[in-house]
Order: sequence, then C-alpha cells, then structure tokens
Amino acid sequence: MLGNEAIAHACVEAGIDFASGYPGTPSSEVVDTLRRQKVRDFYIEWSVNEKVAFENALGAAWTGVRSLVTMKHVGLNVAADPLMTSAYTGVKGGFVILSADDPYAHSSQNEQDSRVYAHFARIPCFDPAGVQEAHDMMAAAFSLSEEFSLPVLFRPTTRVCHSKSDVELGEPAGDHRKGSFEKDPKQYVVIPAHTRILHKKLNEKQAALAKRLVELGFNRYEIKGKTGIITSGIASEYVNEIVPGDVSVAKIGAYPIDEEWLVGFVSKHETILVVEECAPVVEEVVRQVACETVIHGKKDGCVPYEGELDPASTAAAFEKAGIPYNGDFPGDISPAEGLPPRPPILCAGCGHRATFYAMKRIFGNKGIYPSDIGCYTLGLQLGAVDTTICMGASITIGSGISNAGDENPVVCTIGDSTFLHTGIQGLINAAYNGANMTVVILDNRITAMTGHQPNPNTGVTAMGDPSPAISLEALCRTCGVSFVETIDPYDYVTMIETFKRAKETPGVKVIISRQPCVIDARRRGIKRKHYFVDAETCTGCGVCVKYGCPAIEFIDEKASINSLCSGCGVCADICPQGAIRSEVKR
Repeated sequence: MLGNEAIAHACVEAGIDFASGYPGTPSSEVVDTLRRQKVRDFYIEWSVNEKVAFENALGAAWTGVRSLVTMKHVGLNVAADPLMTSAYTGVKGGFVILSADDPYAHSSQNEQDSRVYAHFARIPCFDPAGVQEAHDMMAAAFSLSEEFSLPVLFRPTTRVCHSKSDVELGEPAGDHRKGSFEKDPKQYVVIPAHTRILHKKLNEKQAALAKRLVELGFNRYEIKGKTGIITSGIASEYVNEIVPGDVSVAKIGAYPIDEEWLVGFVSKHETILVVEECAPVVEEVVRQVACETVIHGKKDGCVPYEGELDPASTAAAFEKAGIPYNGDFPGDISPAEGLPPRPPILCAGCGHRATFYAMKRIFGNKGIYPSDIGCYTLGLQLGAVDTTICMGASITIGSGISNAGDENPVVCTIGDSTFLHTGIQGLINAAYNGANMTVVILDNRITAMTGHQPNPNTGVTAMGDPSPAISLEALCRTCGVSFVETIDPYDYVTMIETFKRAKETPGVKVIISRQPCVIDARRRGIKRKHYFVDAETCTGCGVCVKYGCPAIEFIDEKASINSLCSGCGVCADICPQGAIRSEVKR
C-alpha cells in the first residue's frame, strides 16, 4: 500500500480517537484514508489551517484520547506557536504531529527540515526510512507520547509518503473512547510562573527519552570495521543498497540522539560519513561528540544540502569521503535533446486561466500580480504571477507594495481555501490601512491542488456531512471592503467589464471569480457543450493558442480543439474571427 495509507492504518491499529489536519502534499492521503476506513469510529475533520488543526488535536489529547494532526512541513510553520508551548504543557493521551517533509521541493516552496522543529521544541521525532517502518513507528509514537506525556513529531518524507510497498498490518483497536478534561491550571495555563516550572520538567525528560529510543531499537548500530556510516530516514535505505560488508552502519530512526550511545559508535572508527537529507541534524551531534574520528558529511561537501538523495548521489558521497561502495551508478541522466518541455499547466477549462487572461488584458504588463499557494500559482505561465511566498501572503504582500508608494496597479490572486486559511486577516489589514489594490478570490469551491478536500466554502465536512457554506461576499464586506463583486470566469464579457470598474475604483476591491473545479465537476457528472474550430473561418492567427488551454492545438497552421475540451467556451469569446463554435451537448 501507499506509505500514507500504511500510516493511516497504523493510526487505526493504535486506537486513534481524534484526527484533524490541513491538506498539503505529501501528507493529504493520511486523513483521506482515515476518512474512508470503516473499521473504527472516531472524530475526523479538515480544519481551516494548520494552527487550528493543531490546537483542536492538542485539546483532544488533553482529555486523554489519542489524537493525530497532519500537515506538510511548511504547515508546521503555521502551527509553530502552539507546537512550542505544547511541549511545556505536555499531553494526557497520545498526541502525534505528522509533518511530511518534501526534499527536492516537489510540490513546495522550500525544503525545510521538520527535525529541526523537534529539536527546537525538545520533543521526540520519528524519521521513518520506508513504508513498513512508517507503519510500525506510528503505532510506537502514540505509546511513547503517553509514556513521556509529550507530543511526538512524525516526519515522513515524500518518498515514504508516496511510495508503495508490501506492508504487514496489525489488527484495528477496539471501540472509540470519549475524552474527559481534568482541570489543572498549573499544567495548562502557561503564565510565567507556571512556565518556568514546566520548562525545567521538559528539560529533565530529555536524557531518559534519548535512552528509551535506543531501548526501543529505533537507534541502533553494527560495528564491522574502522570506517562507519551514520544515516537516517530514507537515506538509510540508499546506504544499505551500496554499503560494503566491512563498513559499520549506525541507523538513526528517532530523536533526540543519546550522545553516550553515539560516542560508543563514533569512538570505535577512524572515519565516519554522515548521510542524511536536508539539514545536518545528525551530523552536528556527531561532530559534537567526535574527538579524533574524521567526520565527513554536508559540512565538508561530501553530502549535498539541497534536494533528495538516491543511490547514485549516496555513492558519490561515499566516493568523496574515500569509502568504497557496491554497485555501478551513472551520473546525471538527462533527457534526449529536442524533447519539448512539459511544465505543469492549468487544466483545460479551468476558470483560473480565464480569470488570469482577462485580468492581464485589463491591468497589463505594468500591473503587479502577487499570488498565493494553489493551482493558480500556475498563472505564472500567463504572466500574471509576480510573487508567491506562503499561504495567505498574496494580500499582505500586495498591500505592502501598495502602501510603499508604488503607483502601478496591484492585483493579487488567492484561492477560496487559502483565503480562509490565512487570507482574511490580510484583507482586514489592507482595508483598515487604506491600501489601493484589487483582490481576486479564485473560488473553485474545493481545495483542488491537494486532492479535492472540502473546506468551509464547499458545504460539506471531511466526512461528507452537509455544513453551512460560508459566504465569501459577506465575509469580505465584514472585513471592511465595499467593492465586492462576484463573476463567472466563463462569462468573459462581464469579467472584462468588472475588472475595468475595479481598476477605476480607489481602495481595496474584491472580485470573487466563481466556477467549480473542472475535475470535481466532471466527477459529479456535470457536462457542457464541446467546442470545435471551423477550419474555413480560422485564419491561424494563434490568439486561441496563446490563451494556453491544453485542449487547443495548432495543426497545419490552423487551430484545433481536442478531446480535453471541458466546454467552458472562453476560447470562442476570445477568437477574433468567430471560428470557434459549440457542438450539441454530449
């Protein structure tokens, strides 16, 4: 099964009672799998952001039930405030924080390492190397959390979350438990007088915690010679593929590392290579305890700081450190020359494309276009995305540029889920402080990029139960914005007129561009007319092709529409010759 599915199954085996999260690749399938399982009844929710999800799960853990919160690594930044203090308060029921890291930034804006957060917060961290180990570690994480009354950080990476493997499963736990909160202000009210005591207790747990991880077998080694490898996470799998039989290997599967145990390995070797992805978390501890042993790793250039490792790059690290390895691994494998690039692209018929196209037509190249995290970041290819940094930042970056005195029009884009995540405060701030900008909320009624999870704008909960859909229009007006207009991105003419009025109106303007995600609409059976090109009328001007829809091709110097067409009809509106027409509804 998929790594995330194995993790979810382990949660059910461990007797999870509460699960919350915010979708983010590569973590999303954990809650999606928990939501679909039928063997155990417990509470599940998609929360509006990671901080909210964290605090919900923490509250549940304080009542004595086992709780899980899921997010991707950058989401842990959003939840960092409660994370740091939850280590002080501790927990009653097992509390596991799943933060899925993304080395190589496959679907992320950075490659940060969640292990650093665990060290910062002084909580244990599990770093699984494969799918089976991720399953086994998750069950142990809940037990360790309860043993030490601490939150536990669980850090799978993309290659663990999205790889498939045979998995030996256990049996699901029994009935769902209900929590009961016992008042203890000295534990849960972190005023300074209580905090000082709680901090001391947290520090006192560290030595026993480190030794316990060795006892449980998560940190282990085997000595075979005078040369050693210390590795962690998925990198340990690559090491195992190439390491010679006379080289010692130490596997770090959990943190904190027992330094006394580590000295027992390091001191018996003349040379050690530390192989890990992302930050030199293990290497820094190794260098602290090493006396005469020569240490290689990231700090001397043997192991790269950036990207993912694989057997070939691990072999290259061995070679740089002067350590022999098994196998033959080619260097950089580049695609054949002449192949066309295949960048990510918005789906055929996506309402975001039409919105960007109309927006760019009205505000032009002088417009400044801050954007956000979502499918619509691909508006970069349409020249309508100038900045992207983190969830909700489009509005705040935009208002900062506006209030800095730049007189060019500022037009920011943000999705409905992202707006509800952290965009609302930015809109309040922009309206309150008199920014001059246009905010375009790209409302596709779902959290599309991460797998079509619902949000408060969708009208259903994570379990599919009906829920009152929030009014974005009313919310924006409550934030202090008077110009709030809703448009259909498939109505090109009205969209152009609305953008013109927004450009001419001072202050903060909000335009909600609403059209369901084409993939979700197709799954729900919504059908539209198919469009075709009249070859006799088409002049081959290329305007439709420049629109960028993958359903439009250019064949024999004429436009053509392929089977990807979803029937939005925007291409018919922008064709200067009127050569694109609709067929009967299929």
